[in-house]
Amino acid sequence: MRIAAGLSLVVLGSGAVGHAVMTGLDTGIERVDPFKDMKNRPQAGHGLNFLLVGTDGREKVSPEEKREYRLGGAPCHCTDTIMLVHLSADRKRASVISLPRDSYAEIPEHQDLNSGKPHKGHPVKLNAAYAEGGPSLTVRTVESMTRVKIDHYLEVDFTSFMKTVDAVGGVEICTSKTMRDANTGLDLLPGTHRLTGGQALQYVRSRHVDGASDLGRMQRQQRFVAALIQQATGGGVLLNPVKFKQVSSTLLGSVRADTGFGSEQMLALGQAMRDFTPSSSEFASVPVGDPSYPVKGIGSTVKWDEPKAAKLFEALRQDRPLAPARPGKPGGPEAVPVDVPPEQIRVQVENGTRIDGLGGRVDAALRATGFDTTRAPGNGASRDVKRTVVSYDPRWDRSARSVAAALPGSELRAVAGQGRTVLVVAGSDYRKVVPVRAEDPYQGGATGVITGNDVVCGH
Repeated sequence: MRIAAGLSLVVLGSGAVGHAVMTGLDTGIERVDPFKDMKNRPQAGHGLNFLLVGTDGREKVSPEEKREYRLGGAPCHCTDTIMLVHLSADRKRASVISLPRDSYAEIPEHQDLNSGKPHKGHPVKLNAAYAEGGPSLTVRTVESMTRVKIDHYLEVDFTSFMKTVDAVGGVEICTSKTMRDANTGLDLLPGTHRLTGGQALQYVRSRHVDGASDLGRMQRQQRFVAALIQQATGGGVLLNPVKFKQVSSTLLGSVRADTGFGSEQMLALGQAMRDFTPSSSEFASVPVGDPSYPVKGIGSTVKWDEPKAAKLFEALRQDRPLAPARPGKPGGPEAVPVDVPPEQIRVQVENGTRIDGLGGRVDAALRATGFDTTRAPGNGASRDVKRTVVSYDPRWDRSARSVAAALPGSELRAVAGQGRTVLVVAGSDYRKVVPVRAEDPYQGGATGVITGNDVVCGH
Protein backbone atom coordinates (compact mmCIF):
# COMPACT_ATOMS: atom_id res chain seq x y z
CA MET A 1 0.00 0.00 0.00
CA ARG A 2 2.89 2.36 0.81
CA ILE A 3 4.48 1.64 -2.57
CA ALA A 4 1.18 2.24 -4.38
CA ALA A 5 0.63 5.52 -2.53
CA GLY A 6 4.19 6.57 -3.29
CA LEU A 7 3.80 5.84 -6.98
CA SER A 8 0.52 7.75 -7.11
CA LEU A 9 2.20 10.72 -5.49
CA VAL A 10 5.01 10.60 -8.04
CA VAL A 11 2.53 10.38 -10.91
CA LEU A 12 0.55 13.40 -9.76
CA GLY A 13 3.64 15.29 -8.71
CA SER A 14 5.62 14.91 -11.89
CA GLY A 15 4.79 17.69 -14.32
CA ALA A 16 4.79 15.77 -17.60
CA VAL A 17 2.77 12.77 -16.44
CA GLY A 18 0.44 14.95 -14.37
CA HIS A 19 -0.36 17.09 -17.37
CA ALA A 20 -0.86 13.99 -19.49
CA VAL A 21 -3.39 12.65 -16.98
CA MET A 22 -5.34 15.92 -17.15
CA THR A 23 -5.21 16.33 -20.95
CA GLY A 24 -8.50 17.16 -22.64
CA LEU A 25 -10.41 18.31 -19.57
CA ASP A 26 -10.49 21.97 -20.59
CA THR A 27 -12.82 21.34 -23.52
CA GLY A 28 -15.84 20.67 -21.28
CA ILE A 29 -15.63 23.86 -19.21
CA GLU A 30 -18.35 26.45 -19.67
CA ARG A 31 -16.46 29.73 -19.83
CA VAL A 32 -17.33 33.16 -18.53
CA ASP A 33 -15.22 36.33 -18.51
CA PRO A 34 -16.12 38.24 -15.33
CA PHE A 35 -13.02 40.43 -15.55
CA LYS A 36 -13.61 41.86 -19.03
CA ASP A 37 -13.14 45.65 -19.24
CA MET A 38 -12.83 45.95 -15.44
CA LYS A 39 -11.01 49.08 -14.28
CA ASN A 40 -9.82 50.53 -11.00
CA ARG A 41 -9.46 47.11 -9.45
CA PRO A 42 -7.86 46.54 -6.02
CA GLN A 43 -4.12 45.95 -5.90
CA ALA A 44 -3.15 42.28 -6.08
CA GLY A 45 -1.90 40.74 -2.85
CA HIS A 46 -0.08 37.50 -2.13
CA GLY A 47 -1.69 34.12 -2.67
CA LEU A 48 -4.75 33.34 -4.80
CA ASN A 49 -8.31 34.60 -4.30
CA PHE A 50 -11.33 32.72 -5.65
CA LEU A 51 -14.89 33.98 -5.69
CA LEU A 52 -17.06 30.87 -5.33
CA VAL A 53 -20.75 31.43 -5.97
CA GLY A 54 -23.59 28.96 -5.81
CA THR A 55 -26.65 29.75 -7.93
CA ASP A 56 -30.11 28.22 -7.67
CA GLY A 57 -29.97 26.95 -11.27
CA ARG A 58 -31.88 23.66 -11.55
CA GLU A 59 -32.54 23.34 -15.28
CA LYS A 60 -30.53 20.10 -15.56
CA VAL A 61 -32.02 18.44 -12.46
CA SER A 62 -34.17 15.41 -13.31
CA PRO A 63 -37.87 15.34 -12.33
CA GLU A 64 -37.12 12.47 -9.93
CA GLU A 65 -34.38 14.47 -8.18
CA LYS A 66 -36.62 17.53 -8.00
CA ARG A 67 -39.24 15.50 -6.18
CA GLU A 68 -36.80 13.67 -3.88
CA TYR A 69 -34.78 16.73 -2.86
CA ARG A 70 -37.63 19.29 -2.92
CA LEU A 71 -36.19 21.36 -5.79
CA GLY A 72 -39.46 22.58 -7.22
CA GLY A 73 -40.27 26.22 -7.85
CA ALA A 74 -38.79 28.80 -10.17
CA PRO A 75 -35.15 29.84 -9.71
CA CYS A 76 -34.43 33.49 -8.93
CA HIS A 77 -31.29 33.51 -11.12
CA CYS A 78 -29.34 34.99 -8.23
CA THR A 79 -26.45 33.87 -6.04
CA ASP A 80 -27.65 31.63 -3.24
CA THR A 81 -24.17 31.26 -1.73
CA ILE A 82 -21.17 33.59 -1.93
CA MET A 83 -17.75 32.65 -0.56
CA LEU A 84 -14.38 34.35 -0.83
CA VAL A 85 -11.69 31.66 -0.79
CA HIS A 86 -8.01 32.53 -0.27
CA LEU A 87 -5.17 30.08 -0.86
CA SER A 88 -2.01 31.32 0.85
CA ALA A 89 1.14 31.98 -1.15
CA ASP A 90 2.94 29.09 0.57
CA ARG A 91 -0.06 26.83 -0.26
CA LYS A 92 -0.33 25.72 3.38
CA ARG A 93 -3.60 27.45 4.30
CA ALA A 94 -7.04 27.97 2.80
CA SER A 95 -9.17 30.79 4.25
CA VAL A 96 -12.90 30.90 3.51
CA ILE A 97 -15.09 33.93 4.25
CA SER A 98 -18.85 33.61 3.79
CA LEU A 99 -20.61 36.73 2.54
CA PRO A 100 -24.31 36.84 3.55
CA ARG A 101 -26.45 36.84 0.43
CA ASP A 102 -28.67 39.57 1.92
CA SER A 103 -25.69 41.86 2.62
CA TYR A 104 -26.36 45.56 2.01
CA ALA A 105 -24.39 46.43 -1.12
CA GLU A 106 -24.01 49.40 -3.42
CA ILE A 107 -23.39 48.11 -6.91
CA PRO A 108 -21.41 50.26 -9.36
CA GLU A 109 -22.67 51.62 -12.66
CA HIS A 110 -23.38 48.82 -15.12
CA GLN A 111 -25.41 47.61 -18.06
CA ASP A 112 -28.50 45.60 -17.18
CA LEU A 113 -28.01 41.96 -18.13
CA ASN A 114 -31.54 41.55 -19.48
CA SER A 115 -32.55 44.91 -20.94
CA GLY A 116 -29.12 46.17 -21.93
CA LYS A 117 -29.94 49.57 -20.45
CA PRO A 118 -27.30 51.48 -18.50
CA HIS A 119 -27.85 51.68 -14.74
CA LYS A 120 -26.39 54.06 -12.21
CA GLY A 121 -24.99 52.66 -8.99
CA HIS A 122 -27.66 51.89 -6.42
CA PRO A 123 -28.20 49.89 -3.21
CA VAL A 124 -29.26 46.23 -3.43
CA LYS A 125 -28.93 42.98 -1.56
CA LEU A 126 -25.63 41.41 -2.61
CA ASN A 127 -27.19 38.39 -4.30
CA ALA A 128 -29.14 40.68 -6.65
CA ALA A 129 -25.93 41.83 -8.35
CA TYR A 130 -25.86 38.56 -10.28
CA ALA A 131 -29.44 38.99 -11.52
CA GLU A 132 -28.70 42.52 -12.78
CA GLY A 133 -25.24 42.08 -14.25
CA GLY A 134 -24.15 38.45 -14.03
CA PRO A 135 -20.71 37.28 -12.89
CA SER A 136 -18.98 40.52 -13.93
CA LEU A 137 -21.16 42.75 -11.75
CA THR A 138 -20.93 40.25 -8.90
CA VAL A 139 -17.12 40.35 -9.00
CA ARG A 140 -17.06 44.15 -9.28
CA THR A 141 -19.44 44.50 -6.33
CA VAL A 142 -17.50 42.09 -4.11
CA GLU A 143 -14.18 43.75 -4.97
CA SER A 144 -15.68 47.15 -4.20
CA MET A 145 -16.96 45.95 -0.81
CA THR A 146 -13.86 44.01 0.28
CA ARG A 147 -10.98 45.70 -1.61
CA VAL A 148 -9.74 42.17 -2.30
CA LYS A 149 -8.71 41.45 -5.91
CA ILE A 150 -10.37 38.30 -7.28
CA ASP A 151 -8.07 36.02 -9.30
CA HIS A 152 -10.53 33.31 -10.31
CA TYR A 153 -14.31 32.94 -10.53
CA LEU A 154 -16.13 29.61 -10.05
CA GLU A 155 -19.89 29.23 -10.33
CA VAL A 156 -21.70 26.10 -9.16
CA ASP A 157 -25.39 25.29 -9.64
CA PHE A 158 -27.47 22.55 -8.02
CA THR A 159 -26.55 19.93 -10.62
CA SER A 160 -22.79 20.53 -10.59
CA PHE A 161 -22.80 20.54 -6.79
CA MET A 162 -24.47 17.12 -6.58
CA LYS A 163 -22.22 15.62 -9.28
CA THR A 164 -19.03 16.83 -7.56
CA VAL A 165 -20.05 15.44 -4.16
CA ASP A 166 -20.88 12.07 -5.70
CA ALA A 167 -17.55 12.07 -7.59
CA VAL A 168 -15.52 12.29 -4.36
CA GLY A 169 -17.53 9.44 -2.85
CA GLY A 170 -19.87 11.48 -0.67
CA VAL A 171 -19.03 13.67 2.31
CA GLU A 172 -19.17 12.74 5.99
CA ILE A 173 -21.12 15.11 8.24
CA CYS A 174 -21.68 14.88 12.00
CA THR A 175 -24.52 16.36 13.99
CA SER A 176 -25.22 16.28 17.72
CA LYS A 177 -28.91 17.12 17.27
CA THR A 178 -31.76 16.02 15.02
CA MET A 179 -31.86 18.22 11.91
CA ARG A 180 -35.13 18.51 9.98
CA ASP A 181 -36.29 21.03 7.39
CA ALA A 182 -39.66 20.50 5.70
CA ASN A 183 -38.72 22.91 2.90
CA THR A 184 -35.68 20.92 1.71
CA GLY A 185 -36.60 17.47 3.05
CA LEU A 186 -33.47 17.34 5.25
CA ASP A 187 -33.92 14.69 7.97
CA LEU A 188 -30.80 13.71 9.94
CA LEU A 189 -30.73 12.02 13.32
CA PRO A 190 -27.85 12.69 15.74
CA GLY A 191 -24.68 10.92 14.64
CA THR A 192 -22.40 10.58 11.62
CA HIS A 193 -23.78 10.50 8.08
CA ARG A 194 -22.16 10.09 4.67
CA LEU A 195 -24.19 12.35 2.40
CA THR A 196 -24.69 11.76 -1.30
CA GLY A 197 -24.81 14.72 -3.66
CA GLY A 198 -28.56 15.19 -3.30
CA GLN A 199 -28.49 14.85 0.49
CA ALA A 200 -25.57 17.27 0.69
CA LEU A 201 -27.59 19.79 -1.32
CA GLN A 202 -30.41 19.48 1.22
CA TYR A 203 -27.90 20.03 4.03
CA VAL A 204 -26.33 23.21 2.63
CA ARG A 205 -29.66 24.70 1.48
CA SER A 206 -31.62 24.25 4.71
CA ARG A 207 -32.57 27.47 6.48
CA HIS A 208 -35.26 26.22 8.87
CA VAL A 209 -33.29 23.75 10.98
CA ASP A 210 -33.03 26.20 13.86
CA GLY A 211 -33.73 29.86 14.55
CA ALA A 212 -30.46 31.00 12.97
CA SER A 213 -31.86 31.09 9.41
CA ASP A 214 -29.19 32.29 6.95
CA LEU A 215 -26.44 32.48 9.60
CA GLY A 216 -27.04 28.85 10.53
CA ARG A 217 -27.07 27.88 6.87
CA MET A 218 -23.71 29.62 6.27
CA GLN A 219 -22.28 27.71 9.24
CA ARG A 220 -23.48 24.41 7.80
CA GLN A 221 -22.00 25.35 4.42
CA GLN A 222 -18.66 25.99 6.12
CA ARG A 223 -18.86 22.64 7.92
CA PHE A 224 -19.53 21.03 4.57
CA VAL A 225 -16.57 22.70 2.85
CA ALA A 226 -14.29 21.59 5.72
CA ALA A 227 -15.59 18.03 5.36
CA LEU A 228 -15.17 18.16 1.57
CA ILE A 229 -11.53 19.27 1.98
CA GLN A 230 -10.96 16.42 4.43
CA GLN A 231 -12.52 13.92 2.02
CA ALA A 232 -10.38 15.16 -0.88
CA THR A 233 -7.13 15.27 1.08
CA GLY A 234 -7.65 12.27 3.36
CA GLY A 235 -9.72 10.04 1.12
CA GLY A 236 -7.04 9.39 -1.50
CA VAL A 237 -8.52 11.66 -4.18
CA LEU A 238 -5.36 13.78 -4.51
CA LEU A 239 -3.00 10.79 -4.47
CA ASN A 240 -4.82 8.68 -7.03
CA PRO A 241 -4.36 10.00 -10.59
CA VAL A 242 -7.41 8.16 -11.94
CA LYS A 243 -9.66 9.35 -9.10
CA PHE A 244 -8.24 12.87 -9.30
CA LYS A 245 -8.96 13.04 -13.02
CA GLN A 246 -12.50 11.72 -12.47
CA VAL A 247 -13.25 14.35 -9.81
CA SER A 248 -11.55 17.12 -11.83
CA SER A 249 -13.46 16.13 -14.95
CA THR A 250 -16.76 16.22 -13.06
CA LEU A 251 -16.00 19.58 -11.49
CA LEU A 252 -14.62 21.27 -14.59
CA GLY A 253 -17.35 19.83 -16.78
CA SER A 254 -20.18 21.12 -14.61
CA VAL A 255 -19.08 24.56 -13.36
CA ARG A 256 -18.75 27.94 -15.03
CA ALA A 257 -15.21 29.27 -14.66
CA ASP A 258 -13.16 32.24 -15.81
CA THR A 259 -10.96 31.77 -18.85
CA GLY A 260 -7.81 31.50 -16.70
CA PHE A 261 -8.96 28.49 -14.68
CA GLY A 262 -8.67 25.01 -16.13
CA SER A 263 -7.00 21.62 -15.84
CA GLU A 264 -3.53 23.12 -15.31
CA GLN A 265 -4.80 25.12 -12.34
CA MET A 266 -6.67 22.09 -10.99
CA LEU A 267 -3.47 20.06 -11.11
CA ALA A 268 -1.55 22.82 -9.34
CA LEU A 269 -4.25 23.00 -6.66
CA GLY A 270 -4.16 19.23 -6.21
CA GLN A 271 -0.40 19.30 -5.76
CA ALA A 272 -0.61 22.24 -3.36
CA MET A 273 -3.24 20.58 -1.17
CA ARG A 274 -1.55 17.17 -0.84
CA ASP A 275 -0.33 17.94 2.67
CA PHE A 276 -3.51 19.67 3.81
CA THR A 277 -5.13 18.53 7.06
CA PRO A 278 -8.46 19.78 8.47
CA SER A 279 -6.57 22.41 10.48
CA SER A 280 -5.14 23.81 7.22
CA SER A 281 -8.50 25.44 6.47
CA GLU A 282 -10.07 28.31 8.40
CA PHE A 283 -13.56 29.75 8.14
CA ALA A 284 -15.21 33.05 9.01
CA SER A 285 -18.36 35.00 8.22
CA VAL A 286 -18.32 38.74 7.64
CA PRO A 287 -18.91 40.47 11.01
CA VAL A 288 -22.45 41.85 11.11
CA GLY A 289 -23.33 45.22 12.61
CA ASP A 290 -27.08 45.15 11.96
CA PRO A 291 -28.78 41.91 10.81
CA SER A 292 -32.00 43.75 9.93
CA TYR A 293 -30.91 47.01 8.30
CA PRO A 294 -33.98 48.49 6.54
CA VAL A 295 -33.56 49.95 3.05
CA LYS A 296 -36.42 51.66 1.24
CA GLY A 297 -37.59 49.63 -1.74
CA ILE A 298 -35.41 46.64 -0.80
CA GLY A 299 -36.51 45.60 2.66
CA SER A 300 -34.41 44.15 5.46
CA THR A 301 -30.70 43.74 4.65
CA VAL A 302 -27.61 42.59 6.53
CA LYS A 303 -25.32 45.54 7.33
CA TRP A 304 -21.68 44.65 7.92
CA ASP A 305 -19.69 45.87 10.90
CA GLU A 306 -17.38 47.97 8.73
CA PRO A 307 -14.32 48.27 11.06
CA LYS A 308 -14.30 44.55 11.88
CA ALA A 309 -14.97 43.55 8.28
CA ALA A 310 -12.13 45.79 7.09
CA LYS A 311 -9.76 44.08 9.53
CA LEU A 312 -10.82 40.65 8.27
CA PHE A 313 -10.28 41.52 4.61
CA GLU A 314 -6.98 43.25 5.41
CA ALA A 315 -5.71 39.92 6.78
CA LEU A 316 -6.71 38.30 3.49
CA ARG A 317 -4.92 40.97 1.43
CA GLN A 318 -1.79 40.58 3.56
CA ASP A 319 -1.91 36.77 3.27
CA ARG A 320 -2.18 36.40 7.06
CA PRO A 321 -4.28 33.88 9.01
CA LEU A 322 -7.72 35.25 9.81
CA ALA A 323 -7.23 34.64 13.54
CA PRO A 324 -4.16 34.61 15.81
CA ALA A 325 -2.53 31.28 16.51
CA ARG A 326 -4.40 29.34 19.16
CA PRO A 327 -2.95 28.54 22.57
CA GLY A 328 -1.07 25.29 22.69
CA LYS A 329 1.54 23.73 20.46
CA PRO A 330 0.86 21.61 17.40
CA GLY A 331 0.83 17.97 18.40
CA GLY A 332 -0.14 18.85 21.96
CA PRO A 333 -3.10 17.36 23.84
CA GLU A 334 -6.46 17.29 22.10
CA ALA A 335 -8.78 20.02 23.40
CA VAL A 336 -11.62 18.78 25.60
CA PRO A 337 -15.08 19.67 24.19
CA VAL A 338 -17.20 21.82 26.51
CA ASP A 339 -20.66 23.40 26.37
CA VAL A 340 -19.68 27.06 26.62
CA PRO A 341 -16.81 28.73 24.70
CA PRO A 342 -14.10 29.71 27.25
CA GLU A 343 -14.00 33.23 25.78
CA GLN A 344 -17.50 33.79 27.19
CA ILE A 345 -16.65 32.78 30.78
CA ARG A 346 -15.36 35.28 33.35
CA VAL A 347 -13.06 33.65 35.94
CA GLN A 348 -11.57 34.91 39.20
CA VAL A 349 -8.66 32.87 40.59
CA GLU A 350 -7.61 32.66 44.25
CA ASN A 351 -4.63 30.87 45.76
CA GLY A 352 -5.86 28.42 48.41
CA THR A 353 -2.35 27.28 49.36
CA ARG A 354 0.86 28.68 50.77
CA ILE A 355 2.63 28.08 47.43
CA ASP A 356 3.87 31.48 46.28
CA GLY A 357 2.62 32.57 42.87
CA LEU A 358 0.22 29.64 42.37
CA GLY A 359 -2.77 31.94 41.78
CA GLY A 360 -0.90 33.83 39.08
CA ARG A 361 0.14 30.63 37.32
CA VAL A 362 -3.41 29.26 37.30
CA ASP A 363 -4.80 32.60 36.08
CA ALA A 364 -2.26 32.70 33.24
CA ALA A 365 -2.88 29.07 32.26
CA LEU A 366 -6.66 29.52 32.17
CA ARG A 367 -6.27 32.71 30.15
CA ALA A 368 -3.94 30.90 27.69
CA THR A 369 -6.64 28.34 26.89
CA GLY A 370 -9.16 31.10 26.23
CA PHE A 371 -10.94 31.94 29.51
CA ASP A 372 -11.68 35.58 30.31
CA THR A 373 -9.76 35.77 33.60
CA THR A 374 -9.62 38.93 35.72
CA ARG A 375 -5.79 38.93 35.61
CA ALA A 376 -5.93 39.87 39.30
CA PRO A 377 -5.55 36.64 41.29
CA GLY A 378 -5.94 36.94 45.05
CA ASN A 379 -5.44 34.82 48.17
CA GLY A 380 -8.24 32.55 49.37
CA ALA A 381 -9.81 32.70 52.83
CA SER A 382 -8.13 29.37 53.57
CA ARG A 383 -4.51 28.60 52.70
CA ASP A 384 -4.84 24.84 53.26
CA VAL A 385 -7.02 23.85 50.32
CA LYS A 386 -5.96 20.43 49.04
CA ARG A 387 -8.43 19.94 46.15
CA THR A 388 -9.02 22.77 43.65
CA VAL A 389 -12.55 24.17 43.95
CA VAL A 390 -14.69 25.68 41.19
CA SER A 391 -17.52 27.62 42.88
CA TYR A 392 -20.37 29.00 40.80
CA ASP A 393 -23.87 30.41 40.77
CA PRO A 394 -26.31 27.60 39.80
CA ARG A 395 -27.68 29.87 37.05
CA TRP A 396 -24.34 29.49 35.25
CA ASP A 397 -23.73 25.78 35.85
CA ARG A 398 -22.76 25.09 32.20
CA SER A 399 -20.01 27.71 32.42
CA ALA A 400 -18.76 26.16 35.67
CA ARG A 401 -18.59 22.69 34.12
CA SER A 402 -16.58 24.13 31.25
CA VAL A 403 -14.07 25.60 33.74
CA ALA A 404 -13.93 22.33 35.70
CA ALA A 405 -13.15 20.43 32.49
CA ALA A 406 -9.98 22.54 32.18
CA LEU A 407 -8.95 21.68 35.76
CA PRO A 408 -8.80 17.86 36.03
CA GLY A 409 -9.81 16.58 39.46
CA SER A 410 -11.36 19.86 40.61
CA GLU A 411 -14.50 20.00 42.77
CA LEU A 412 -17.67 21.83 41.67
CA ARG A 413 -19.39 23.79 44.43
CA ALA A 414 -22.69 25.66 43.89
CA VAL A 415 -23.00 29.04 45.65
CA ALA A 416 -26.38 30.75 45.21
CA GLY A 417 -26.14 34.45 44.42
CA GLN A 418 -22.44 34.39 43.48
CA GLY A 419 -23.17 35.97 40.12
CA ARG A 420 -21.84 35.30 36.64
CA THR A 421 -18.12 35.16 37.54
CA VAL A 422 -16.81 31.66 38.25
CA LEU A 423 -14.42 31.46 41.23
CA VAL A 424 -11.47 29.06 41.10
CA VAL A 425 -9.67 28.39 44.40
CA ALA A 426 -6.42 26.62 43.49
CA GLY A 427 -5.52 23.73 45.78
CA SER A 428 -2.27 21.90 46.39
CA ASP A 429 -3.44 19.18 43.96
CA TYR A 430 -3.19 21.58 41.00
CA ARG A 431 -0.92 20.28 38.23
CA LYS A 432 -2.04 21.86 34.95
CA VAL A 433 -4.81 23.38 32.85
CA VAL A 434 -5.89 21.27 29.87
CA PRO A 435 -7.06 23.01 26.67
CA VAL A 436 -10.81 23.12 26.03
CA ARG A 437 -12.95 24.09 23.05
CA ALA A 438 -16.65 24.69 22.52
CA GLU A 439 -18.54 21.57 21.44
CA ASP A 440 -20.14 23.79 18.81
CA PRO A 441 -17.46 26.32 17.79
CA TYR A 442 -20.11 28.45 16.09
CA GLN A 443 -21.45 29.51 19.49
CA GLY A 444 -18.98 32.31 19.10
CA GLY A 445 -15.44 32.99 20.17
CA ALA A 446 -13.49 36.20 20.40
CA THR A 447 -12.52 36.17 16.71
CA GLY A 448 -15.46 34.44 15.01
CA VAL A 449 -12.94 32.29 13.11
CA ILE A 450 -12.82 28.49 13.25
CA THR A 451 -10.54 25.91 11.66
CA GLY A 452 -11.59 22.82 9.79
CA ASN A 453 -10.59 20.46 12.59
CA ASP A 454 -13.17 22.17 14.82
CA VAL A 455 -16.07 20.98 12.70
CA VAL A 456 -15.15 17.75 10.88
CA CYS A 457 -16.12 14.35 12.27
CA GLY A 458 -13.83 12.81 14.86
CA HIS A 459 -12.61 16.14 16.29
